[in-house]
Amino acid sequence: MDVVIRSAVVFLLLWMVIRVSGKREVGQLSAFDMILLVTVGDLVSQGVVQEDYSLTAAVVAVATFALAGVVLARLGFWLPGLRPTLAGVPRVVVRDGEPVLDVLEGERITMDDVFEACRKQGIRSLHDVELCVLEVDGTFSFFTTGPDDDREGGRDDHEVK
Repeated sequence: MDVVIRSAVVFLLLWMVIRVSGKREVGQLSAFDMILLVTVGDLVSQGVVQEDYSLTAAVVAVATFALAGVVLARLGFWLPGLRPTLAGVPRVVVRDGEPVLDVLEGERITMDDVFEACRKQGIRSLHDVELCVLEVDGTFSFFTTGPDDDREGGRDDHEVK
């Protein structure tokens, strides 16, 4: 039972760390971040199973993590009001070609991040973007204007670099 309690506490701690660290942090892990994640996993496992290195303790710890994940997912399903807290909400970071600076700052996203995502989608100018949404998984979704739309041209301040 001790392993279950420690596993549940560590699961909640890791869940909170991921929620606080931000969407983009989770969505763009570097090689160093992956190594750090594996190291943290090893440290966490030591805290969870403590001196019990048996297969049973490992199975109980993994099962507790899996069950906690299922419980959180079910809570979000049964109680829709909890979904934003449990999973986050998508945020509009560009509206009608203009960055929404307070959202960018709150999500710790730079314009370089937005420009990079634009380039990956083949978008040449931020003025072509009706909406850019930061999804809960850290990815960007773009809604662009069609070729028939009349947009102001000639402004260089939002050209994708």
